[in-house]
Amino acid sequence: MAVINRIAEFHDEITAWRRDIHAHPELQFEVHRTAALVADKLKAFGADEIVTGIGRTGVVGVIKGRETGSGKVIALRADMDALPIHELIDRPYRSTTDGVMHACGHDGHTAMLLGAAKYLAETRNFDGSAVVIFQPAEEGGGGGREMVDDGIMERFGIQEVYGLHNFPGIPKGDFWIAPGPLMAAADLITIDIEGKGGHAARPHMCIDTTLVAAQIMAGLQSIVSRNVDPLQAAVISITKFTAGDTFNVIPQTAQLLGTVRTLTEATRDLVEARIHEVVEHTARAHGATAKCDYQRNYPVLANHAEQTGFAASVARQVAGDDRVDDNMVPIMGSEDFSFMLNARPGAFIFLGQGPGPGVHHPEYDFDDEIIPIGCSYWARLVETAMPTGTQA
Repeated sequence: MAVINRIAEFHDEITAWRRDIHAHPELQFEVHRTAALVADKLKAFGADEIVTGIGRTGVVGVIKGRETGSGKVIALRADMDALPIHELIDRPYRSTTDGVMHACGHDGHTAMLLGAAKYLAETRNFDGSAVVIFQPAEEGGGGGREMVDDGIMERFGIQEVYGLHNFPGIPKGDFWIAPGPLMAAADLITIDIEGKGGHAARPHMCIDTTLVAAQIMAGLQSIVSRNVDPLQAAVISITKFTAGDTFNVIPQTAQLLGTVRTLTEATRDLVEARIHEVVEHTARAHGATAKCDYQRNYPVLANHAEQTGFAASVARQVAGDDRVDDNMVPIMGSEDFSFMLNARPGAFIFLGQGPGPGVHHPEYDFDDEIIPIGCSYWARLVETAMPTGTQA
């Protein structure tokens, strides 16, 4: 494994940054401490330009190579926000904020990109400009969309953009990637049902919204099994059912919340239309009324073919040919890096961190052993994409 020696030398320093961020997690756009830490580090590294407040609380640093004649501008992105999860493991760097923890490894993503930024600012062994993007609110807030809408691509002249995410379950140090749709679109559904409340002993005098809601839940599952092409992918998950307040009252209203995941726009359109039909018709069949608010949230994350091939070749430089899978099966999780890939060509890659609790689990922790691998990938990507005549 070709980890860059200089990066290996400050592995412990990057680990300390990661654990400090882990101990002080922040949610969505409220990443003020983390953003300030990032900006301070970039200043100490000697970044040529540092801009804060992009996409509300995002941070962008520009590092110019020793040569800039190529005019190339390559962007690297890391996310900074944590999750509203109570951490279960008592680590020395355990979260100091009750009910909030870095359960997806964004602390590691931020630390690895900072490590790469330190190396790139020190060596400047490339011809062009490296833009390091530290994004807030990946976990449901759409920080990627906010940064794109704030003009990040145009403002910094970004030509290509790359992202990286850790992946428990993939062998430690392996890279997985594929061209085309790699992660699903993630949409939100809110279903409000109104019936006729009354005494639980007299259901015939009521229109029971709990029954209607249960029938809607069952009916929604038939969309995937009976309307979606079996060779396509879709997931409908109802994650919250709210109705009633006590034992002996049939509630007047009920509400369902859930998420929809799809890998193509055609499937997305089909599922959205069928959800509205199932919700409204099922409610009507029971004498109730129901309405579904369908919110399109994160689009499909689709890697660009040329940039995917390039990213895989860089990963092979770092990990070796036998430790890079460039034909991974798409997953139904989502990522708002999709907004950046819709704005510019680029690619998103996964870095394995071996066995252990998966992301979004209260016992999850980022594996600090993969830090120099991720940093080296970022550094080699910049140096390979924008080579100089004096490159080491």
